[in-house]
Amino acid sequence: MDLALPPKVTDRAFARLSEIASDAGSDQCLRVAVEGGGCSGFQYEIKLEDTAAEDDLVLEKDGAKVLIDPVSLPFLSNAVIDFTQELIGARFVIDNPNATSSCGCGTSFSM
Repeated sequence: MDLALPPKVTDRAFARLSEIASDAGSDQCLRVAVEGGGCSGFQYEIKLEDTAAEDDLVLEKDGAKVLIDPVSLPFLSNAVIDFTQELIGARFVIDNPNATSSCGCGTSFSM
C-alpha cells in the first residue's frame, strides 16, 4: 500500500478538540490509530493523550493536535477525520477512502 497523502482533519474536529482541552484545563491530543480486530478486520482506536510520541505524525491547528503513529499512517492515507453531532450522540468519525467495507457501528473496516 503506497502512502499517498496524510489524513485531513476538519475544522470542526480541531474546534471540538480545543474545547476538550479547555474543559480539561490541559493540552489533550487526539490519537487516531488502526489496529487489527473488529468485525471487519481492522478497527479504529480514538483516544485522548497528553503528549505525542517521537515518531508520530502531528496534525495541528491553533494548538489542537491529532496524533497518528507510523504503523497506522498508511491505513489512513487520504482519510478525513471529523467530529459529528447526531441524535445518537457526538463523536469523532473517520471517512476512509481505503476501506472497502465497514461495519454498522463505523469503528471497524476492511481493506
